[in-house]
Amino acid sequence: MSENNNIDQLIIDGIQDKKGHNITVVDMSHIEGAAASKFIICEGSSSMQVNAIADNVREHLLEQRRVKPYNYDGYSNAEWIVIDYGDIFVHVFRPEIRQRYNLEDLWSDAVVTDIPDLD
Repeated sequence: MSENNNIDQLIIDGIQDKKGHNITVVDMSHIEGAAASKFIICEGSSSMQVNAIADNVREHLLEQRRVKPYNYDGYSNAEWIVIDYGDIFVHVFRPEIRQRYNLEDLWSDAVVTDIPDLD
């Protein structure tokens, strides 16, 4: 298992621990000029849950792999928090904001994988 696949799974685990749902992995590694090799996108039903998911992803990667994000933004309104892990960006959305920006369609030539919800 590659380093990135392991980190992908840790991110997904961190999202699922806080009941994040509609998880999608957008693999852009084959697209020249893409902002990152992967986006991992999910939803929280409230601003409080969006905050909790983002915090848990950051804490989970730090505890499990000692990996800190390069940057993160969006905590002030918690409608869309992005966490930058270099090659992987984690996007935690409120559902209506995710629908508005529709990142999956923006990168329509990417390989998109939906992760089943746990509940």
